[in-house]
Amino acid sequence: MAMHPTRSCFSVLVFVYLLQCKLFFVHCILDPLDFLALQSVRKSLDDMPGSNFFASWDFTSDPCNFAGVYCESDRVIALNLGDPRAGSPGLIGRLDPAIGKLSALTELSVVPGRIMGSLPQSISQLKDLRFLAISRNFLSGGIPATLGQLRNLKTLDLSYNQLTGDIPRSIGTIPGLSNVILSHNHISGSIPPFLSETLTRLELKHNELSGYIPPTSLPPSLQYLSLSWNRLSGPVDLLLSRLDRLNYLDLSLNQFSGCIPSRIFTFPITNLQLQRNSFSGPVQPGSQVTIPTVDLSYNRLSGGISPLFSTVQSLYLNNNRFTGQIPGSFADRLLDASIQILYLQHNYLTGMQINPTVEIPLSSSLCLQYNCMVPPIQTPCPLKAGKEKTRPTGQCNEWRGGGTVGRRCDACIQTVKKARGEREKKEDLVRVDNLKVKRHMIGEGTQTRGVSQSA
Repeated sequence: MAMHPTRSCFSVLVFVYLLQCKLFFVHCILDPLDFLALQSVRKSLDDMPGSNFFASWDFTSDPCNFAGVYCESDRVIALNLGDPRAGSPGLIGRLDPAIGKLSALTELSVVPGRIMGSLPQSISQLKDLRFLAISRNFLSGGIPATLGQLRNLKTLDLSYNQLTGDIPRSIGTIPGLSNVILSHNHISGSIPPFLSETLTRLELKHNELSGYIPPTSLPPSLQYLSLSWNRLSGPVDLLLSRLDRLNYLDLSLNQFSGCIPSRIFTFPITNLQLQRNSFSGPVQPGSQVTIPTVDLSYNRLSGGISPLFSTVQSLYLNNNRFTGQIPGSFADRLLDASIQILYLQHNYLTGMQINPTVEIPLSSSLCLQYNCMVPPIQTPCPLKAGKEKTRPTGQCNEWRGGGTVGRRCDACIQTVKKARGEREKKEDLVRVDNLKVKRHMIGEGTQTRGVSQSA
């Protein structure tokens, strides 16, 4: 009976490996399949100029002593390719599919360099893999859907490459996934649902993602969410209201719309970036905001500026549609240097209670340019704020007259309108009852001319 060619080839390679051990007197404890896989990896990669990572990869010695190779018993359990020290030139070449033969591997990483080509499909054979990080290289092509077979995977980092296509839905089904970092690629399509209840970090910024994010597609376990520089759209108020463990949120430079939920300002966030979207309506926190940095600039937010924002250290509300007076608490905190940055330029604000002769501390930056203040308050502003000090009178009159300023976010104030209508109806009934009582007390009945006109 003839032997299968592949099996015959493998038998020959194993024989050569064992013969090599005898000829060079090497203590061969490594599994033959792992040994051959490492040889294939070495043949497909080289040191970039200035790197000496592969200097120790002498296959006449024990591979478990190679740089970046970590063994347990006779198996390779971790492979960290490249010098991890900052500034190392990294490696050049392609990842050989033989890497999928290291079946005991739990960790695979590659330092920044010039690794090109696609991610080998064979990586999905590494069933024990928990950590996969190949960032800042030149990987291209799509993300293999078969990565969803890595059911033990905790961290997936393929950031800063040239990957295209969508995010496979299978990745979102990995049960114990904790970190997904796919930023700075050319990934398109929508964000798939992530079902892992342990997912804490999701970083997808600088891609070409688009579409609406359903409220239940991201788990409440998230602590770090970065989706900036995409083309994502639609409302996110219901989605964000569920993510109450967030300590970092960046949704900037997208096309999100609707209201900003007030509940988000109570989350343990240290940096809130919602700028350059299409958020609209009033912004009314429920309590004093303690988030150090809040950027809501370049949206369509309207109404008055809440004094509850005066405790924010760096506050960017510029390029919106805010109206009215700036609360006095902002002036107080500016003067005691509690506020470092307060950018309110390009709105429709009418004044700020601050003594014009008082000097703002050098550590604080205030910009009020291009508002409806008469006379305009002169403050140093960034160059991008432009040279015009105040808005044209016609624009300010339009907003004071209730033109565009009266437009609110219907989704946000629907409940308020309903409650207000019910309250006014009750007040009308009480008013009528009071009139009837008054008529009865003065004996005028219900037919006198004055009462008839009131009714």
